[in-house]
Amino acid sequence: MEENKNAQAVANENFDWNAYENELGIYDEAKDQIAERYDQTLSKVQVGEVVEGTVIGIGKREVVVNIGYKSEGIIPIGEFRYNPELAIGEKVEVFVESAENKKGQLILSHKKARQLKSWDRVNQAMDNDEIIKGYIKCRTKGGMIVDVFGIEAFLPGSQIDVKPIRDYDIYVDKTMEFKVVKINQEYRNVVVSHKALIEAELEAQKKEIMSKLEKGQILEGTVKNITSYGVFIDLGGVDGLIHITDLSWGRVNHPEEIVQLDQKLNVVILDFDDAKKRIALGLKQLTPHPWDALDKNLKVGDKIKGKVVVMADYGAFVEVAPGIEGLIHVSEMSWSQHLRSAQEFMKVGDEVEAVILTLDYDERKMSLGTKQLTPDPWENIETKYPVGSRHTAKVRNFTNFGVFVEIEEGIDGLIHISDLSWTKKVKHPAEFTQIGADIDVVVLEIDKENRRLSLGHKQLEENPWEAFESQFTVDSVHEGTITEMTDKGAVVSLGENIEGFAPARQLTKEDGTTAKVGETLPFKVMEFSKSTRRILLSHTRIFEEAKRAEEKAEKAERRAEADDTKSTVKKINASVEKTTLGDIEGLAQLKADLEEAEAAKPKAKKAAKAKEAEVAEESEEKAE
Repeated sequence: MEENKNAQAVANENFDWNAYENELGIYDEAKDQIAERYDQTLSKVQVGEVVEGTVIGIGKREVVVNIGYKSEGIIPIGEFRYNPELAIGEKVEVFVESAENKKGQLILSHKKARQLKSWDRVNQAMDNDEIIKGYIKCRTKGGMIVDVFGIEAFLPGSQIDVKPIRDYDIYVDKTMEFKVVKINQEYRNVVVSHKALIEAELEAQKKEIMSKLEKGQILEGTVKNITSYGVFIDLGGVDGLIHITDLSWGRVNHPEEIVQLDQKLNVVILDFDDAKKRIALGLKQLTPHPWDALDKNLKVGDKIKGKVVVMADYGAFVEVAPGIEGLIHVSEMSWSQHLRSAQEFMKVGDEVEAVILTLDYDERKMSLGTKQLTPDPWENIETKYPVGSRHTAKVRNFTNFGVFVEIEEGIDGLIHISDLSWTKKVKHPAEFTQIGADIDVVVLEIDKENRRLSLGHKQLEENPWEAFESQFTVDSVHEGTITEMTDKGAVVSLGENIEGFAPARQLTKEDGTTAKVGETLPFKVMEFSKSTRRILLSHTRIFEEAKRAEEKAEKAERRAEADDTKSTVKKINASVEKTTLGDIEGLAQLKADLEEAEAAKPKAKKAAKAKEAEVAEESEEKAE
């Protein structure tokens, strides 16, 4: 060893430094040999090549990597964010971007090296079910963006953890382990999951927990999620559900009224399905049932106070004690029998007093009523509304056969359509009155058992048909106005509150046309019925009977003339047999008389017509 040191020292002493510094060429051959041997010790590096290097230094901004080249490579430390555990001596793949920069440094890129091989590595990781590391870069809609081998992969929010995540931001800038769960080769999309790593472990925990479960067992859990229909409880690796109806004995509008997220509480196992991994839990079952604490002295007929907690069209649910509710049916809210909605009587939050109608401790049911707090209006109906008494009622409803009215709350009655008017033919009650209007009535009949009154309106007035019977006698003629036309005929107004009916065939006028609505014409009464309140009329018969009378008179006149002629001829024939001079003179006188009688016929006919017109005029005056 000492000999080598001496030799080296001698050599240095004999080395001509002046010749070497001034490049006199004395040592050129030896220098080339040394440079060649030095170059052989360095690796051959080409720009654009991916090589493996060793981390030899880690700074705040850069990582120094040795790839066996004459200078070390520099890589920004941001390219190693996905691997915060990077250490000196660790092997990494790098991409050679430039042999040397202005400072003589080798420019490398770890990111580009990862990207060049990332797609193959991602596919390999999925095929081998490999656990890989990734760096969570940022949030995005529905999840996170993760840097995996230089590729941006998507981490859905549901795949971050087995429990729902409420704050995604806490995961940004973190490095986590993942499994590749989906790859779209066409669009080069990658989906990763962190949840998949822990599900296998949780599955084993679930099996162990499920194997130890028993109905009625009490466990401690943590509120994991709250929904409108219930609460999910984490029992230490397995979830159970407390349905909203099992949170409290009282009515719950939303589970948030009872529990809060991350709250620890004791629950009881109500049921579980080992195959489906479903566990039904209860919270209210850990406290005594309110019905067990209800006063046993309560009985039907007692008054009780409570608060309306739920409204429905058919009634109201009243909470009389925590967890104990009674139903007030809408029919028990008022003595009135009209179909009405419960919302007309009360609303949620109202404090009400009611009477207990039914009480069943075994079934834990109670029905209540509020109308029982006031007297039943039908108890003294005979004295309050006796038959024949007059009252004012309010129209509540129509039917084809009549009008339902209410005299007071709970007192209903029916006016039959035939009892609305003495004279007017009412086809539907809407023609006579309207809903909500007041109407005067007379009590005709009381049906206490069915809580109905039979009422009348026309009975407030005298029956005018008694007077009509003497006024509208058969064959009397009256002036009337046609108010309505039907297929069978016409309704004719004969005055105020009196109508008659003329059949279609009795509406033909003298000129052959048919009478129309609005025309005022003379009508003859063909039929009158007080019991059915019916008057049958005819306009056609007026001129038809006059015509028939005229024709009859003409026939009688012609018959009389014929008889006179026959009588005269007989006289002449008898006279001829005894003709004398005096007889001849008598014949001449007879001839003159016949001629005079013939001349008087037109005057007699005219006088007969005048007499007939006078009789018709007198009949009309009597009718008026």
